[in-house]
Amino acid sequence: MPSGFTIVGLGEALYDVFPDKRVLGGAPLNLAVHAHQLASVRGGRGVVVSRVGHDDLGRQIAADLLARGMTSEFLQPDPDRATGKVYVGLDAHGQPEYDIVRDVAWDWLSFDFDLEQLAQTCEAICFGSLAQRCGQSRNTIYRVLGAAKQAVRLFDVNLRQNYFDRSILHRSCEFSTAVKLNDHELPVVAAALGLGSAPAGASPEAAADAQATALLKRYKLKLVALTRGEKGTVLYSPAGKLDAAPVSYAPEPGADPVGAGDACAAGLLVGMLLRWPLERTLALANHTGALVAARSGATPKLPPEILAMVA
Repeated sequence: MPSGFTIVGLGEALYDVFPDKRVLGGAPLNLAVHAHQLASVRGGRGVVVSRVGHDDLGRQIAADLLARGMTSEFLQPDPDRATGKVYVGLDAHGQPEYDIVRDVAWDWLSFDFDLEQLAQTCEAICFGSLAQRCGQSRNTIYRVLGAAKQAVRLFDVNLRQNYFDRSILHRSCEFSTAVKLNDHELPVVAAALGLGSAPAGASPEAAADAQATALLKRYKLKLVALTRGEKGTVLYSPAGKLDAAPVSYAPEPGADPVGAGDACAAGLLVGMLLRWPLERTLALANHTGALVAARSGATPKLPPEILAMVA
């Protein structure tokens, strides 16, 4: 893949509101921010495609992107609805819980000429299920994916609350060349799509292997990425299963795992576009995800040792 490639994060742009802080968020936005940091090493970029309100938060999202050296030209302004917010807490195990505000600007993402041109020229798109909760944004996402036949299309499942159903999961997989999901989402997706149950008495690992492989084959995917928290990510491809030793970084005070999966996805896409061997791609994904899990907020600045992995 030549330098200058574009990776698009398509869907929700919002602020994650914690009890003590407010930080830039939304899985597609997080993905694009990390992809931009990694891709910039090779002359590439990450782009956020979303919709924000005519309000202080919408202006702040645009300013935050510009401050990171990214474009804000694909942030559509919405005169009638507010910029999205998600109230985030941590459960007893330190995992994030979300309360997602309804009927906000990104629910009304619109397809236009500029978005069509971006879809036809980008090298990769990452999209999720949350931004499909409203028919307007869902139809726009499908039109973008339909126009981006040349691109790697990564479905980052991201099940949230009740904002998904079998139709959304099935259609999204049909549009995809790769799927990323975590070990809690995999059995839910497998059941919804009728991928079959694990053999009686199978271990959790064997069950995950069977379900991920069934997903890969059903939709003729190039890759299924299964994230497993501190145990790292495992990849399934037509060539088989690839695992690696877990990666960890010393956590800073106030660290949270929000955005770690999005950083992992950014690493996967960069490696895929650079046509690396899967072993190298997985190493970048694991290191990037582990680093973000050890930091506060979903979009911290990646350190030189991570960026050096792309050079």
